[in-house]
Amino acid sequence: MPPVVSIVVTCFNQDRYLEKSVKSVINQTFADLECLIVDDGSTDNTREVVENLMRLDSRIKYFYKENGGVSSARNFGFGQAQGEWIQFLDGDDWIDERKTEFQLSHLKGVEPQNAVFYCDYERVFLDGEKNITDRQLNIVGYLTKEQLIQRLLIPDFLAESPFPLLQQCLLMNRSIFSKKMFDESLKALQDRDFTLDLLLAGVDFIYTPIVGAFYTKHRTNRTNKWSYMKGYYILFYETIYRQHKELLPLCESGINFLVQDTIREKDKDNFERLMKIIRSPVYFLDKRVKVSNATLLKLIYSLRMIVPSFILYQKYRGPRSQKILSLLSPLFNLTKYSKNNAPS
Repeated sequence: MPPVVSIVVTCFNQDRYLEKSVKSVINQTFADLECLIVDDGSTDNTREVVENLMRLDSRIKYFYKENGGVSSARNFGFGQAQGEWIQFLDGDDWIDERKTEFQLSHLKGVEPQNAVFYCDYERVFLDGEKNITDRQLNIVGYLTKEQLIQRLLIPDFLAESPFPLLQQCLLMNRSIFSKKMFDESLKALQDRDFTLDLLLAGVDFIYTPIVGAFYTKHRTNRTNKWSYMKGYYILFYETIYRQHKELLPLCESGINFLVQDTIREKDKDNFERLMKIIRSPVYFLDKRVKVSNATLLKLIYSLRMIVPSFILYQKYRGPRSQKILSLLSPLFNLTKYSKNNAPS
């Protein structure tokens, strides 16, 4: 008989964290499960760690594949999974031992083949020695379909609520994968893209009130680097533009931020990408100036190319530029203007 639940642990060079992750799976109070470890081309001691773990529990299975990214690893893991219910877990994260049992206890009155359970989580910050330096509780709470969609379209750093559908928090019926697999072209924002399309396909997302997952953040995470994430946010909005134009008004805050960022950083390539998808006004100077015309936006970008950064933005000012501004301020009152109106 196949297990009821398959928990797929994907990993890439995470041998230091993998044991804690896998043990959180095999210690689940709901025991009718399999733990599939998908090694996405690791070059560290992952295989040795897994071999030791497999001696502890026969439910653990190991699969090695060439590196293709987390979306590729998840899709591969789903292809090996036997369970009716599927959970994905990154190799440096872990879940509460009651999570699976608690989420399945909410099946009453639910159409199983169209269901995804989600829960609350804790973000755990680790230093280089695996010591916990901070913990951040994220209570998601019950959200309607419309509220979930709206939140998924807002970048986390602009939102006032936690990201609601973290992959580590989900328990999904395998039937939903006939509607959506993970986009392997995305190396970031996979959870956002995946769950958005499921919501739009009519899948039911059911809140289960438990702090069920522990999501780690390291100083070395690529997702900590804005230069890395910016391109994927633009790609995400380009996908919305191609596939779901009706959702573009809900993307306004994110696209606004990206346009201002590309102007500030003189990022011509990404600015031109955004000009192809923007359909709403862009606001400058704390929303006191609205620019609705694409031609005017391009003119603003051209002017930015010739205006020194320190005149417009506080973050570029050193002692020398401050001295220059103080000399110019009696003539143009630039210091006061820049301080009061520079974008944050």
